[in-house]
Amino acid sequence: MRAAAACPRPRQRSLRAMAQQRGFQIVAEYTDRISGTKARRPGLDDLLRDARRGRFQVVLVWASDRIARSVRHFLEVLDELNRLNVEFVSFRESIDTGGPLGRAVVIIIGAIAELERNLIIERVRAGMRRARLEGRHIGRRPIEVDRVAVLRDRNRGDSLINIAKTHRVSRATVSRLLKQAKDAEPVSI
Repeated sequence: MRAAAACPRPRQRSLRAMAQQRGFQIVAEYTDRISGTKARRPGLDDLLRDARRGRFQVVLVWASDRIARSVRHFLEVLDELNRLNVEFVSFRESIDTGGPLGRAVVIIIGAIAELERNLIIERVRAGMRRARLEGRHIGRRPIEVDRVAVLRDRNRGDSLINIAKTHRVSRATVSRLLKQAKDAEPVSI
């Protein structure tokens, strides 16, 4: 039976071993470098496209929350795989959607994963609110740059790279400062 694996790199060996143990031939491996909260992800899109083409009969994943973080999106993916007669197997949860009990467990786990994600978001926001109320700074400290010196250096003809090196900032920061200065200039008519 042909299978596809969807997993982050460190866990690929475990999925490969599972595929070999079950007698599956891996035809493709899919990974994404962006958040699981996004419905449109290149790896997931490729997996679904190949599933529609009938390239495999089983999808092996490290954990069910690797496919999607919202229950709605997770169920949409599972429904599509089910329509295409593609089984969903999760390594961590030891779930196989080959039967109705496996599908029920996957739905419950998906709901718990979404709840966990929402609780984490809520805690982070509460912590940030508390920090603001206590007067603590949140995020990166603003870069302190002598704007007048940057403008003077640019007017003398220095390159953006040389200005950036001189003031120990990135070229993008120098570009942004120059753009802000240009936008702030009064327009004469």
